[in-house]
Amino acid sequence: MFSKTLGFTLLCLLPVASFAAEIKVLSAGAVKPALAPLIDSYRAHTGDSVNISYGAMGAIKDKIAAGEPADLVIGTPEGLADIEKQGKLVAGSQVSLGIVGMALAVRAGAASPNISTPETLKQALLKATTIGYPDPVKATSGKHFASVLQRLGIADAVKAKTVTKDDGALVADAVAKGEIELMAGQASEILPVKALKLVGPLPGELQKVTTYSAAVAAGAKSPQAAAAFIRFLKDNEARAVFASKGFTAPRE
Repeated sequence: MFSKTLGFTLLCLLPVASFAAEIKVLSAGAVKPALAPLIDSYRAHTGDSVNISYGAMGAIKDKIAAGEPADLVIGTPEGLADIEKQGKLVAGSQVSLGIVGMALAVRAGAASPNISTPETLKQALLKATTIGYPDPVKATSGKHFASVLQRLGIADAVKAKTVTKDDGALVADAVAKGEIELMAGQASEILPVKALKLVGPLPGELQKVTTYSAAVAAGAKSPQAAAAFIRFLKDNEARAVFASKGFTAPRE
């Protein structure tokens, strides 16, 4: 009897089906800037369509637990491992796509505060009129930034001027509209937004780099197409797009 891991390996070696498939993907929002421009290219290469729903990792886990169908899931290795433990992902199918760090941003044209050290970051946060970051209950980056505020000893001091939203894209939009002065989030959610200016990465030991990976859903209707899409996301064209959006190549 084949193991699930061997079964997935053999699946990847099968020829791509001659008919067009629709691949349903649930993906962490931090990966959207890289995935969005690749969808049309993939359709042109294969004829398959890709339908992607984006959200925070916590929201994705909730959707899958509630029975929402998917062929492919993209998120953090830790989040995918939790989903796999529930029997919702094909064991051994997880593949790393890229790594991204956390950064701060302001609206384009605004002055950039000094955040080069933990102390200057602390002062910048205390001086900011409003601070926005993803919901720490739902988003990996939000959970980490909430811990940064605790480590700096200013969580209570900035609580009244802190705004959280479901994901980084919503925070970025609020900064672009002038509703939030200073944003913390994944660099990949900041760099593609022309209305934002990247201030810089979280300094030193306060930084957190996150790997994003893809895995085939256990109940996938198009598992072969999902595996093919993962292979596409690892080729040179996709890696160049990921790099342009702030991701570094995963450690093989």
